[in-house]
Amino acid sequence: MKRQHATLFGLTLMLTAGLLLSMEPAVESAQGKFGPEPKDMQVVIDKAVAFLKTSQTADGAFSPKFAGPGITSLVLAGVVRNGVGLQDPIVAKGLDYLGKKTKDDGGIYDKGLANYTTAVALMAFKEANTGGKYDAIIKKAADFIKGIQHEEEAAHVAHGGFGYDKKGRPDLSNSGFSVEALLAAGLSKDDPAVQRALKFISRCQNLPGEKNDQPFAKKTSDDDKGGFTYDPTNPDKSQYKTAAGGLRSLGGMTYSGLKSFLYAGVSKKDERVVAAVSWVRQHYTLEENPGMGKNGLYYYYHTFAKAMDALGEEPFVDAKGAKHDWRMELFRSLQKRQGADGAWRGTGFGEEDPNLATAFALLSLSYAKR
Repeated sequence: MKRQHATLFGLTLMLTAGLLLSMEPAVESAQGKFGPEPKDMQVVIDKAVAFLKTSQTADGAFSPKFAGPGITSLVLAGVVRNGVGLQDPIVAKGLDYLGKKTKDDGGIYDKGLANYTTAVALMAFKEANTGGKYDAIIKKAADFIKGIQHEEEAAHVAHGGFGYDKKGRPDLSNSGFSVEALLAAGLSKDDPAVQRALKFISRCQNLPGEKNDQPFAKKTSDDDKGGFTYDPTNPDKSQYKTAAGGLRSLGGMTYSGLKSFLYAGVSKKDERVVAAVSWVRQHYTLEENPGMGKNGLYYYYHTFAKAMDALGEEPFVDAKGAKHDWRMELFRSLQKRQGADGAWRGTGFGEEDPNLATAFALLSLSYAKR
């Protein structure tokens, strides 16, 4: 059970406006050429896809014993977003495998990880949904996800969150994937399920006040303020508990929270977004996953890429005033870490599996394009 938790956390753990909004630097014209040259990007993508074609099982799966259909879903979303056609065997076989994992209840899972694998599978089907071929699967999957949302009363810390199933405690990573999947399925940003999830996500942010009324938030340090933590439900037993009794902000989680707010239509002037972007400005890096070191680095890259793309500030200006072509910096970070065989391999939380790390890397690259 302990190993399973570490694995699940890794799979999901591992997709600032200054101190005052008035200090936000002006966004430069989007007409500038930010990001890598397409030809350079394609070389990296082609090497990665070539590797994945050697690691796919005969039935179309990727590392099925490790995460059921979860890694397969991430791989498919990554390769399709990077231009691999639906008729290519790697995609066609993978989609056939995912189709066989759909359950009568709408979930897409194997023996466990029901919410996580359903959410990422839904997004894979969405990427491949030409002509409405997968409309029915997507709708049923969204209904399944909505059905396992935590329904505690609004004052409860778990209210609106998502865990691996309905019984387990919720966490930010599962909740972030779930919000993204529900919106991809066509739910309105005003849908009650989305709005409830935003309440939980707000309680994961180190920002004491009306949106986060949890005791740990009041013990937030200046360094953690505005960032997000993984699980706010039991801070006294959290591995991320600080000496002051707060919860440490984590890089991958902060970008996941920021991405969720932006995807769900929360204004960039909202105090939660302002505070999250402020934390990002102070902790901008592509050398590590802040708060986690090298662990979960590729998960971090993928949430970084999604959030930065949604934020739309190019170049991105950090707290020291340095301007970053984040697309190019992300590309270079991935390029230098790609193995000779085309795969990526990380450390900790399951990213030793090259299929998982490579899937996250490809997803990251798809958002790093010009």
